[in-house]
Amino acid sequence: MARARANHVKGVKALFRCNGLKLELPYSLPKRNVYSDRAPTLEELQHIIDIADIREKVIVSMLALGGFRIGTLVKLKYRHVKRDLEKMTTPIHIHVEAEITKGKYHDYDTFIGQEASQYLRTYIELRRQGSPTGRTPPENIHEESPLIRDELSRYPKPLTPGRLHQVIHELYIKAGLIPRKTLGRRYELRAHSIRKFFRTQMAALGVDRDYIEYMMGHTINTYHDIKMKGIEFLRGIYIASGLSIKPKTRISKIDALKEIIRAWGLNPEEILTKEALTKPYATIIDQSQLEQNQLHQLTTALKQQMLKEIRENQNQKSINSCLSGGSPGVTAPKL
Repeated sequence: MARARANHVKGVKALFRCNGLKLELPYSLPKRNVYSDRAPTLEELQHIIDIADIREKVIVSMLALGGFRIGTLVKLKYRHVKRDLEKMTTPIHIHVEAEITKGKYHDYDTFIGQEASQYLRTYIELRRQGSPTGRTPPENIHEESPLIRDELSRYPKPLTPGRLHQVIHELYIKAGLIPRKTLGRRYELRAHSIRKFFRTQMAALGVDRDYIEYMMGHTINTYHDIKMKGIEFLRGIYIASGLSIKPKTRISKIDALKEIIRAWGLNPEEILTKEALTKPYATIIDQSQLEQNQLHQLTTALKQQMLKEIRENQNQKSINSCLSGGSPGVTAPKL
């Protein structure tokens, strides 16, 4: 209401200004409160996934690992994932056409990681089988089938943005992350907040900002440059980031090596991302091959850093030795 009133006043002021008149109001308009939401933490997102049913897991994991807009996610069809899903390729590539957003945004490409891919495969298979109660009959999944359907409809019907907002809102409440009532204030966690998780996590993992913005469907100056690099190049960037929701129950060799590299003053995530920029992975890559590649990259970087410091120490010793063996009475300066 206050926003609409302020907009009307702006229009009237503009009319007066164009005609060389000045409009003085007898009172000042109340300032609009600006509310901002935040991205859920990794622990909060893990808790949401734990309490969600399979369809809700698909929704949350695709928003978090694919960075989709709400309006885009509900318009996706089975054809958007068919190729990689049926070939068991991970991460799954999803090409979002501009037509999905009614031409508001460019075509763009993004991916969903292993967790979202597994949930999606299970969800699609359950739809093919139909519900055990018989309320929802077995579904013939074809290319134009909605990727996420409205569970309240007996026959395949896409989820609406409003319904998706409601699903996520109820999950937040169920997880104890927001109260059922806010006493007139806006919630700090909203459906859009999960998309923010994608941005913040990818940035923290060392992915270049332009690649993040591209995968989120934003208009950027380097749009055409990134698009020309191709799907497999982008897939390599996504894989190298290691974006994930699942908690790590044990320290892997890669995690241990990353900690050693950090102790030597290097950033392991940046090392992996830079490698992906210059040498994208193949189309189909399993987890063991990915881990071997990353171990090799990190080990090589650590060796190079160690050799660099050894050489620097040897050079320093040589300089000190030369200076200490100079003319009598000459004291070697401290370096």
